[in-house]
Amino acid sequence: MSVPDDLAAAFTAHRTHLLGVAYRITGRFGDAEDAVQEAWLRLSAHPEGIRDLRAWLTTVVGRICLDQLKSAASQRERYVGSWLPEPLVTPLDGGDPLDLVVRDDGMRMAALVVLHSLTPEQRVAFVLHDAFGVPFPEIADTLGCTPATARQHASRARRIVEDADVPPRVDLDTQQAVLTEFLAAVATGNLDQLLRVLHPAAAVIGDGGGQVRTTINVITGRDKVARFLLGLRTMYGPQALAAFRLELVNGDLGLVLSAGHGPAARVSTFAFRDGQIAAVYDIANPDKLTHLELA
Repeated sequence: MSVPDDLAAAFTAHRTHLLGVAYRITGRFGDAEDAVQEAWLRLSAHPEGIRDLRAWLTTVVGRICLDQLKSAASQRERYVGSWLPEPLVTPLDGGDPLDLVVRDDGMRMAALVVLHSLTPEQRVAFVLHDAFGVPFPEIADTLGCTPATARQHASRARRIVEDADVPPRVDLDTQQAVLTEFLAAVATGNLDQLLRVLHPAAAVIGDGGGQVRTTINVITGRDKVARFLLGLRTMYGPQALAAFRLELVNGDLGLVLSAGHGPAARVSTFAFRDGQIAAVYDIANPDKLTHLELA
């Protein structure tokens, strides 16, 4: 069956939005693309009687993502170390279609980490309602529950997100200044300078998926983080930082290490609080770097 050109054009107009919905729920770009493609197949099979195409597609993508999360639950339970969302890397100078996705405040890594501590039902309800304005009766249909239960899922998720007190996104100029001092401190092995640029509650969270070396346990506290980072400097040498390139990672500044320039390809990004680095997220699991041009 041929698909009308106007339907294909209308779907394309919503594709970036749908990728943002699916990525925020699944934390995996490949899963997000699969969900959007499946939504297109469902639309092209039954294109009649849809009054609000954007709302319909958003709800359908939410339902597909929920199914993905349920099927992946056992894999998450067996995951080695911390699980971090797949990083979305875009150029500093813009021009990437994903720029529209990562601009949203909820797409920064710190916010996604909290989001993915929620149950699948809480996450779907919260994202669909709070981020994209889907009414609770439609969310209830997606979750297979009553509207009151859907509302409860979103309310519980909202409390967890608020209690997490995620650092707000700061402007790129501030990030650049803090990150420059941080990198200089690590490169020179200056412990005092490094302590000044790290927040007292700083943390390092690594995701190697059991395949690549990174920290398995979360490292917390300024002193422990500083000594861990300087230990890496001793292990790999001060010249190792030169192999990283600066890019945008989920809309914030991050460091990208290409394959062949270090022990393993990886993407690191940061959260900032009070003019200091509050968190370092180190994603080295190769399964989460497949869509990046790291070679």
